[in-house]
Amino acid sequence: MSRETSATELESVLVAAASAARPFAESTPAERAAWLAAAADALDAAAEELIPLAHQETRLPAAPRLKGELARTTFQLRLFGEVLRDGEFLGATVDHADPAWPMGARPDLRRVLVPIGPVLVFAASNFPFAFSVAGGDTASALAAGCPVVLKAHPGHEELSTRTGEIVAQALTAAGAPEGAFAVIHGVEQGVTALKDPRISAASFTGSVPGGRALFDIAVSRPTPIPFYGELGSVNPVVVTPGAVAARGEAVAKGYAGSFSLGAGQFCTKPGLLFLPEGHGLDDTLREAVSAVAQQEMLNDRIAAGFARKLADLRAVSGVQPVVEGTQDGDAFTPSLLATTAKEFLAGGEAVREEHFGPASLIVTYTAQAELIEVLDSLEPGLTATIQGEESDADFVRPLLPSLTRLAGRLLWNDWPTGVTVSWAQQHGGPYPATTAPTTTSVGTAAIERFLRPVAWQGFPDALLPEALREANPWQLPRRVDGAR
Repeated sequence: MSRETSATELESVLVAAASAARPFAESTPAERAAWLAAAADALDAAAEELIPLAHQETRLPAAPRLKGELARTTFQLRLFGEVLRDGEFLGATVDHADPAWPMGARPDLRRVLVPIGPVLVFAASNFPFAFSVAGGDTASALAAGCPVVLKAHPGHEELSTRTGEIVAQALTAAGAPEGAFAVIHGVEQGVTALKDPRISAASFTGSVPGGRALFDIAVSRPTPIPFYGELGSVNPVVVTPGAVAARGEAVAKGYAGSFSLGAGQFCTKPGLLFLPEGHGLDDTLREAVSAVAQQEMLNDRIAAGFARKLADLRAVSGVQPVVEGTQDGDAFTPSLLATTAKEFLAGGEAVREEHFGPASLIVTYTAQAELIEVLDSLEPGLTATIQGEESDADFVRPLLPSLTRLAGRLLWNDWPTGVTVSWAQQHGGPYPATTAPTTTSVGTAAIERFLRPVAWQGFPDALLPEALREANPWQLPRRVDGAR
């Protein structure tokens, strides 16, 4: 039976989050870094309890998948500690009073980013650690100084409850205010929290229909709030003629491994492979895909949705099977299909939409102009990949505007299913990849979603936030009078 947070419990959580907002916002970056480290240490210490629980609820293999994912989760928490200690995330800027300013006398003006307030995080199904209770959204919101109300995913309720208990206890024990973090359960409870005026921002990782419904609620409230949704993506891969000639077999094998990884249940799964006509890789692709073992999907609902979408794709005129995948209950072997660019352009929604599971579509193109036409017909997503040779520069260069329009991350001779957590990472893109294309949900820049700027004009030094005081007591990197 599904867990559901009662109305009384939800009200208590929201009251506590609102009460925690001010002391949390007034905490120093160093204090928050210590709180995040305490949460990371507690999760690492509970690995032998949490990993079997995650395996039981999600069917994902304990090793290396879940073990690695938990390590990623605690790494994220600690990395945001580095962001806090670095201080640049605050964007502290000082313009001293200048009577000779060309626009007229300039007052003393100082700008800094402050926490936006309590954040509602909707956890993902396919990453029970890294995009769930203590995942990147939670880590970045806490780092920003915002209390977090975490709406658990029903696909791993027991894991969510236990992870939430560990995180909340660790934060409080380390000195964070009571109410800084809590987990809630239930679809209606999530909607109620999203509508509540005490929630100042929300984030989501999941399907386009679910994310769009929540986004519409967030922006239609009496007081609209930012909603950072990561929704859908087909992640096209373009293979150049030069790459086929130089290393076609390796590309084919890499592609088979990438789209079938984790039973195709990655938001960055390559769903479309563009190959030049006459590529000659059919046998290699068939052999590589056929060698992938059957894998269970996360749950029966996702399995049923994938089977339905795959049937729709198979029914499209001009789509032919390369490898006919099999189904055994909620377990599948990969399916690989193929069509031409001309048939793709006439194929409608079924060939263009994301298929969340182990299936992908090959599209053959006859010339560069035809390839560009097809790319320009695609909806944006998270990633776009080129498998090419440096000698292909003249062929690739005209493709780049189309690929840049499509995605927030472009890859050269790599595969999109790896999304490292780092300072330069961008995991986002134009809608429907995300509802906020100027942001990322992975990497250190994710903290920017939960901060807002405030300028202080003419204040005496003693009343300024420490980040803006003349002596720069936190020793922050700052821009002063236009100079770094």
